[in-house]
Amino acid sequence: MDLLQKIGSQVEEHFKGSKRVLSFAEYLELARNNPRAQTRGAAQYLLDMFEHFGWDEVPAPGGETRRARLFDAPWDGGRASLVGQEEVQAAIYRNLRNFVRQGRVDRFILLTGPNGSAKSTITEMLSRAMEQYSRLDEGALYRFNWIFPTEKLSRSGIGFGGSSGGETARDDRVTFAHLEEHEVDARVPCEMGDHPLLLVPRDARQALLKELSEDGVMTSDYLLRGNLCPKCKLIYEALLASYEGDYLRLLRHVQVNRFFASRRYRQATSRVEPQMAVDAVTRQITADRSLGALPTALQNINLYELDGHLVKANRGVVDFSDLLKRPIEAFKYLLIAVEEGRVSLDQANIFFDLLFVGSSNETHLNALMESHEWTSFKARIELVRVPYLRDYRREKQIYDAQVGQGQVVKHIAPHATAVAALWAVLTRLFKPNEEKYDAKVKPLIKKLTPLEKAELYARGELPGWARGDDAKRLRGAVKEIWRETQAEVVYEGRIGASPREMKTLILDAAQDPLHDCLSPNAVFTRLQELVKETSVYAYLRMQSKDGYFENERFIDLARGWYLDQADREVSDASGLIEEESHHELFSRYLSNVMHQTRGEKVQNEVTGAYEEPDAQLMAQVEKDLETTGNVEDFRKGLISRIGAWSVDHAGEKPNYRDIFPQQLEQLRSAYFNRRKERLQALLERTLRVLGDDESGMSDEEIAEAKEVVARLEERHGYCEHCAREALALLLGARYADS
Repeated sequence: MDLLQKIGSQVEEHFKGSKRVLSFAEYLELARNNPRAQTRGAAQYLLDMFEHFGWDEVPAPGGETRRARLFDAPWDGGRASLVGQEEVQAAIYRNLRNFVRQGRVDRFILLTGPNGSAKSTITEMLSRAMEQYSRLDEGALYRFNWIFPTEKLSRSGIGFGGSSGGETARDDRVTFAHLEEHEVDARVPCEMGDHPLLLVPRDARQALLKELSEDGVMTSDYLLRGNLCPKCKLIYEALLASYEGDYLRLLRHVQVNRFFASRRYRQATSRVEPQMAVDAVTRQITADRSLGALPTALQNINLYELDGHLVKANRGVVDFSDLLKRPIEAFKYLLIAVEEGRVSLDQANIFFDLLFVGSSNETHLNALMESHEWTSFKARIELVRVPYLRDYRREKQIYDAQVGQGQVVKHIAPHATAVAALWAVLTRLFKPNEEKYDAKVKPLIKKLTPLEKAELYARGELPGWARGDDAKRLRGAVKEIWRETQAEVVYEGRIGASPREMKTLILDAAQDPLHDCLSPNAVFTRLQELVKETSVYAYLRMQSKDGYFENERFIDLARGWYLDQADREVSDASGLIEEESHHELFSRYLSNVMHQTRGEKVQNEVTGAYEEPDAQLMAQVEKDLETTGNVEDFRKGLISRIGAWSVDHAGEKPNYRDIFPQQLEQLRSAYFNRRKERLQALLERTLRVLGDDESGMSDEEIAEAKEVVARLEERHGYCEHCAREALALLLGARYADS
């Protein structure tokens, strides 16, 4: 019982603290104290919601871009968050800002893209964020009810009965908003969720809003020139007439209550599935409800209650899923709703303060664009493309979320989802059109392979052949490459493997009885089956061109990429090749080069003495780097690259991994080749130990092999099963000729 009382106290305290029920006067005071929050329309509300959750700078091809944190669902630990699509987020935000400047939402935001490109996730995240924001003080939303007290509390001549002796008594009660339930005969809600300030007559309201407005904050047309819904307007006029124009007595009947955006209960947010009807309806109250509890003055008028998605979503967001699946005639009314902010029903016109968003796939959009109706539609629609992701690291996050929700009971091997993501992204990439680029960049663009393009998008990693000025030119063209097809009808990211299909493929691979883990090999097996289904998937029928759209070959590319990763991890686990040693060696080399170029001596870290730059060290590193031409020019080129990087990263210590990824990889390869035979022997022994074949091996060799397995598990997430698969694949593909 103590626990129940504690919970009850907490609920009551939260209810009162959140100002859930107010009189109109109390609400007006709240608006005076926080005018921005209480004098904004739907567009400003959603814009403020973006700003409340804030932004992050994230890497993007050609530089950094902003990401809205609300799409990361920080209030829910990132559950079901949106991966990527920063350009779409920016487009929605930009449209909201335009709507605020205009004072009204006058265009329909239509998200278009291939099936499975996250259109629904984007609109879902807007609704989820609105739910969370509306629970906060800065996101509080208010609407109102009409309250009619019992006969004994009110003898004011509006139909509750007269006083004894035929006299009419005036009730001096300030408000009926806080009456107990047994003191209320009738409570009439506003289904539209009208803003309480609409109860203020228009001229007075405009003066009030001018008084309350803050610098730089635009007041919406909805509040400046809007009016009450038809039912509330009838009640308002009936009460005003009954009170002979006494506006303050009318306001006694107003109970302002806070409400919260909710997808489940369709409050300030609603999703509309494809259907053949206007998404708002009226229903006469007298047809299904007794008016016995209402005052006589209201029983003499026809009251209609409103319902439907548009009504429920008012003052928030309405999402029309797969909008263009409807026949055109079925959603023409939306054009008027968006343009004029109203919908005409049988009994009345109803007005909205809404953000209209929707989604459509490219097939239905193309059909509409070919019709004669397209011109009038385009003037009222803001198209926002939502392509498939082209960054395989982001794509991997989608799959990881899927398999990480308990849907895969097997161990998930390292890189299993990564190879699926890489293959999927490769199917989406277009060959760049070199004719669109500068003459000096054109030959570089022509050489770019699908895998190199994928690495350029994902990691900003330049191809190994791009060095010196070529590297600088190609890096400078990355943003242009990324946006090359943006204005075209068939754009990069429109076609290719869908994340939905790939998630199914991964789950199927996890059930493969031939593999004890969800491993890259299991994924490759499923991919080999998928590429044969050319009659099912249109992207598999695309004409290949210079290595692009060669989907079967992409499996080999993904396998090669996986072998590179496994090779690094196995080499690290062997203890024979330390990854950090290459970085340390290159750092010492650059230090010596800098001092040599300046004509300075280098301080010996052990003795503290100043010595000449180590010519032997520099010569060995340059040999491993396969330096050609004038060595002094080569060294000066390295120093120039550090200087250029430092200009763009003022105050930061140079990060050689970012500046010289190719050189570090070359050093690693040279070091690896000198130890390849020893490593092969160790891996063969390790594979035998994993297969319970320790015959002919010394105790020291067995212990060394087990140590390799232990490091693979601890450092890289392998288990014995996927470690055995990786070792067998590596030995067959990379060490067979040693």
